[in-house]
Amino acid sequence: MQSLIARRPTTRVRKDPAPSKWAYRVQRWMLTPYVRSLVFKGIPTLVVFGAAALWLGHEPNRQAVIGQLTHLREEFEARPEFRVSLARVEGASDDLAEAVRAKLALPLPMSSFDIDLDAARDRIEALDAVKKADLRVRSGGVLQVLITERVPVAVWRTEDGLTLVDETGHRVAGLLSRADRADLPLIAGEGADAATPEALELIAAAGPLTPRIRGLVRMGDRRWDIVLDRDQRILLPEKNPVQALERLLALDHAQDLMNRDILTVDLRSDHRPTLRLTPNALAEIRRAQGLETVENEL
Repeated sequence: MQSLIARRPTTRVRKDPAPSKWAYRVQRWMLTPYVRSLVFKGIPTLVVFGAAALWLGHEPNRQAVIGQLTHLREEFEARPEFRVSLARVEGASDDLAEAVRAKLALPLPMSSFDIDLDAARDRIEALDAVKKADLRVRSGGVLQVLITERVPVAVWRTEDGLTLVDETGHRVAGLLSRADRADLPLIAGEGADAATPEALELIAAAGPLTPRIRGLVRMGDRRWDIVLDRDQRILLPEKNPVQALERLLALDHAQDLMNRDILTVDLRSDHRPTLRLTPNALAEIRRAQGLETVENEL
């Protein structure tokens, strides 16, 4: 009888598809870009770095890594394509090229990574005759040294001897005899080297007097005297000496002044030049005026 009784069907409890409160919050956090980056990138990175730091915290492990990196670097730098075997100096005279090679002081062959180009450039530019140096490592293991050499434009006479200077007054080299560079103008006096540009301007403006110039003397480190042949001297002012010389040239062209018996022409006054005659010319003028002259050794 019981078997005939129909069984009541069992009902299953359906699970609520809605997430829990904490699961919902986690899902919302995971949708945030910086949280996803922290979970998938930041935390693994911290774990890796932490493990590496713990491993490198032991001195033997650290020394092993440093030794391996040093060995790899040495092998890389010692490769043939990085080896410099020759230093080639260009733009310099033979004597200067030898001095440049001596200043380089590089034990070639050596790796290009071991060459301090800046320090080598400073050593070369310390030479008086070198205006500028450019160092480059070329293919084929060649260290190219391009030299811009200073060009001497004047001879500076000092108490210590003769010195060649360039257009800025920088020392180029010593000179044993004036005859060795008779083609260059002579300057003398304290501060003459620093005033070389002005001396060159005066020589360029001298015009017809240029062949007669024996030298320029710096007076009191303020102004110039132009020394000519026949013991003549032109005293130039401190300011605008080129303009004063040009006025003298105009006067000489009109009156042939510099071919007369004149010892000095003083142009330091802006109003008019002052002339100093030779003793013979002064005696002739006095005789022409009927004045008696007495010869003496003064």
